[in-house]
Amino acid sequence: MTEVISLQNVSKLIGNKQIIENASFTVEQGQVVGLLGPNGAGKTTIIRMIVGLMKHNKGSITIMGNPLETSFKAAIASVGAIVENPEFYNYLTGYENLMQYQRMAKTKMTATEMDDLIHQVHLEGHINQKVKTYSLGMRQRLGVAQALIHRPKLLVLDEPMNGLDPKGMREFREMILMLREQGVSVLVSSHQLSDIEQIADHLIVVQKGKVTHQVTMASLKSGKNVLIIKTDNDDEALNVLKANFHLDVLRLSDELQISLETDNRSEIAATLVNAGIGLKEMKVQQSSLEETFLAWTEEGGL
Repeated sequence: MTEVISLQNVSKLIGNKQIIENASFTVEQGQVVGLLGPNGAGKTTIIRMIVGLMKHNKGSITIMGNPLETSFKAAIASVGAIVENPEFYNYLTGYENLMQYQRMAKTKMTATEMDDLIHQVHLEGHINQKVKTYSLGMRQRLGVAQALIHRPKLLVLDEPMNGLDPKGMREFREMILMLREQGVSVLVSSHQLSDIEQIADHLIVVQKGKVTHQVTMASLKSGKNVLIIKTDNDDEALNVLKANFHLDVLRLSDELQISLETDNRSEIAATLVNAGIGLKEMKVQQSSLEETFLAWTEEGGL
């Protein structure tokens, strides 16, 4: 597949504070990639660096083979973006707003192509209304249309579903999936995990300015189980498990959680008992995306 964007060891330092540290990931053609992380994790900073609103101090960002640092115009020509909230001329109609952006684009759309774009974002029934009458969902969809006018290879969206009602969220998801079918790559940041779960092919998790996890959605939906263990000495149990098994063990306040690739519960239990650790409880549960995300972003992480 064609690599649309690549970040390699990108860092951002503001004053003496490390905002982003050695962030690396790629997005390929036709992929929807969810950029996840708690508030303040660094998602918006990463997006701002990708679209050129903020410079990085170290590393490289390449878009369609063009380094952002040395070939900015060529790189950014392949990007459409909504960072925070889209802005419009409220006294103009949706169509008039799009025509204003059309005039600034190097690639012009025919009237038929403009109609297709309007249909694509589900605004055909409202496009001739003034934007000041638009709901938040309609404004977001008009923002996507605005970002697509120059036919970008990559669409970058920063928290696009904030404040949308259920109908608006569903329509937005449908629009993103349609874009994927047309070969457009989408990088979308969000803390709305349920929405990301329904549209993303890949997940990138950011925690305290670092990319901590990169996984496919398929791997999360494959039924991976989590073993919950409660003992009379969780600290010692953690040490024993790390010494005897190659496992991802998460230490929470009153339990240990282990991501199970294979069902080796009996071996784990025997090892703990032989080490003199009392088992209070052991159970298996299938983790949802939300549970997995919360575990990944828990203090200390995996």
